[in-house]
Amino acid sequence: MSLNDDPRRYEHLSRIRLEDPDAVARAAASRRRHPGLKYGVQSFIVAADHPARGALAVGNDPVAMADRRGLLDRLQIALANPAVDGILASPDVMDDLLLLGALEGKLVFGSMNRGGLSGLVNEIDDRFTGHTAAALEALGADGGKMLTRICLGDPDTVAMLEATAKAIDSLAARKLIAMVEPFLSSWQNGRVRNDLSPDAVIKSIAIAEGLGSTSAYTWMKLPVVAEMERVMAATTMPTVLLGGDPEGTQDEVFASWQAALALPGVQGLTVGRTLLYPADGDVAGAVATAASLLKTPVLQSSAKVSE
Repeated sequence: MSLNDDPRRYEHLSRIRLEDPDAVARAAASRRRHPGLKYGVQSFIVAADHPARGALAVGNDPVAMADRRGLLDRLQIALANPAVDGILASPDVMDDLLLLGALEGKLVFGSMNRGGLSGLVNEIDDRFTGHTAAALEALGADGGKMLTRICLGDPDTVAMLEATAKAIDSLAARKLIAMVEPFLSSWQNGRVRNDLSPDAVIKSIAIAEGLGSTSAYTWMKLPVVAEMERVMAATTMPTVLLGGDPEGTQDEVFASWQAALALPGVQGLTVGRTLLYPADGDVAGAVATAASLLKTPVLQSSAKVSE
């Protein structure tokens, strides 16, 4: 699979959606599931839920993720690497990948709250407009992800926290993972900004891990920031590291991930734009480099390659 400029390469998806929309459910039902999670074997999940909240920019390109055909090309390149364990996606992208047969043997996480559109006047009112827990169960998914921005100066925060707690409970009732991505946020010059200082990330963890009536199925999805040892001391929950919009050189980003991946409790990476849109355009190379950072026993690695 390579980047392609044939405008008709995904035309069959439009035909299937028009003539046979039940094909999505059939593809989900027949899909081979991931063999299962084990502590010490870090997971590698590719994220592709940014467009659903209007976040199309990567670096200096404000519409990098706008071309769905290009995004699907890049996702298929990434998912073809046997070290990539799964996908985090909004329903539209997930359905495309199911129809393409790209999720065989993969972990599947749905994106649940996409209502807090990038730049929206009430962005903190981040309503659950994507996957529901019931829909994820029907798809045979492994869990759902929720962005949890805690803005102490915005009254919509309390309703968002309540909705997040209910989503966690709804997932746990179905024994599905709740991947919670918390930030302490504030309004600055009309835009929401996340505080990435260690103290702010630690406080966001303390709030987020207490949401819901059980934490049995809750994971954290955290940014890589300074003093990650102290950050990771704030939780016992399995934690995946997010990539965000890349800053610094690719080598610097990978070095920061490698150091964080060595910490106890870190279950792996959930990264999107950094790998799907690398500066040099080499998606396969960026994915392979990121995969090399993970703690994966030799036997497990061999098993993955043979699948």
